[in-house]
Amino acid sequence: MHVPLVVTDFLDRAVALYGDKVAVIDEHKTITYRELNERVNQLSYGLANLGVQKGDKVAYLAPNTLEMLEGFYGVFQLGAVMVPLNIRLQPHDYTFILNHSESKILLVDQDLLHLIEPIVPELKSIEKILVHNCKTEESHFTNYDVWLSQYENLDYPRAIVEEEDVASLLYTSGTTGNPKGVMLTHRNNYLHALTTMHHLRVSDRDTLLHILPMFHVNGWGSPFYYTANGATQVMLRKASPENIFAKIQKYGVTIAHMAPTVLNTLLEYHKQFQPKIEQNMRVVIAGSAPPPAFVGRVEENLGWEFIQVYGMTEISPLVTTSQIRCQHLDLPKEDIYRLKAKAGYSMIGCKVKVINDEGIEVAKNGQEIGEIVTRSHGVMKGYWKNDEATMETIRNGWLHTGDMATVDERGYIDIVDRKKDVIISGGENISSIEVEGVLYEHPAVLEAAVVSIPHEKWGEVPHAVIVKREGYTVSEAEILTFCRGKLAHFKAPKSVSFAKELPKTASGKIQKVHIRKEFWKTDRLVN
Repeated sequence: MHVPLVVTDFLDRAVALYGDKVAVIDEHKTITYRELNERVNQLSYGLANLGVQKGDKVAYLAPNTLEMLEGFYGVFQLGAVMVPLNIRLQPHDYTFILNHSESKILLVDQDLLHLIEPIVPELKSIEKILVHNCKTEESHFTNYDVWLSQYENLDYPRAIVEEEDVASLLYTSGTTGNPKGVMLTHRNNYLHALTTMHHLRVSDRDTLLHILPMFHVNGWGSPFYYTANGATQVMLRKASPENIFAKIQKYGVTIAHMAPTVLNTLLEYHKQFQPKIEQNMRVVIAGSAPPPAFVGRVEENLGWEFIQVYGMTEISPLVTTSQIRCQHLDLPKEDIYRLKAKAGYSMIGCKVKVINDEGIEVAKNGQEIGEIVTRSHGVMKGYWKNDEATMETIRNGWLHTGDMATVDERGYIDIVDRKKDVIISGGENISSIEVEGVLYEHPAVLEAAVVSIPHEKWGEVPHAVIVKREGYTVSEAEILTFCRGKLAHFKAPKSVSFAKELPKTASGKIQKVHIRKEFWKTDRLVN
């Protein structure tokens, strides 16, 4: 008999095996898996009473909270679709996403309600707005806690759901045009969870700190595989270094997922205040390849295991890991750090390769650049109401990521840039990530982003935008000289500017598109 792979299985397992174990710690709320399940049932009954049926969209605008986590399972029991919203958008972005997704119900945290209030009259499909941690008595909003308490907490009679039914609709941040809605099925999320929990060695002994926002590809699937394993999940509203370290210490956190920029702030904080962490910690990082020295600082200064992974929303999201394979454990420490900084090799259930423009795999020489393509159980069903973009992204069964990479002799993939971020100067390809790696070696550099700017002779050249480390002074000339001593001349930045901070996504990824825009909207050319 065929048993469909549906993600409600994960909470069922946790309740059966870990019912009395602490499931969620959210500020002053601590609940067990049995209590979480009861709240989930109340939510399902409540949503059904509001008319939510299989296939309907239920949107969430919330930081990492108990209410956000219970939303996934409460929505899925109805066969409805979860639409998690990026908390860093502008009101007009929410108007587009809520209307485009045809969301029926919106659940929003009180702290984010101001982003929704101006657009309520423009929302075409929203029938009800429920407010988490509500502090308002306005008639067109409903207090979530009061509303939830009306409903019984007994097992909810679930809708019949097939594994190819859509579970999550996640909107990617559009750098040009409107964001696209990525449809991930129950099967996508389920098999991705099984793959990832193996590679990250997730177990019931883990305590996860939810640093990466859950709207960010469901926080890399964490509501699924940490729940399935009965791990304790600690919520985090604000990702400040002091707050992160306080929770790691207080709750014995053993694993956290975060962007490199967030980890960088933790290194800086640790250097200054030296907080003591007794337990073993694993930190899971995705994004631009960090310099090997950065990996060394994490493992030696913090004493944490560094795990680099790679993925994107359209693939559920992870397909590679950089953990050292047994045959490479005897390599020198510098080589180990170099390998750990790479995107790595394919996870179980994923086929990943790097191809040139002719569709042929690049040579394993660490030099030839191609695009990463993948086939896996996690590849999305498609973009919601956008067949053209779906066909452009998934070709001949392979999803084209738009990320450019090399492959070394050991088979480790190393991302050199997004296709759109590669700088082509005088016909030469320059990896902005490589240049940033050199900049991070300079003691005065806290953060760096390298983008292309227009140039009269070469078409475009690299420009570095730098955030200085506190207490350091450094000039443009010093930075340029430093880079020229470590890079081929054509790769070195031709100019440098300094900023107080760099624009970032909600997950902490530096938004080069906004930096680049400033230079290309002017007529100024570098000579």
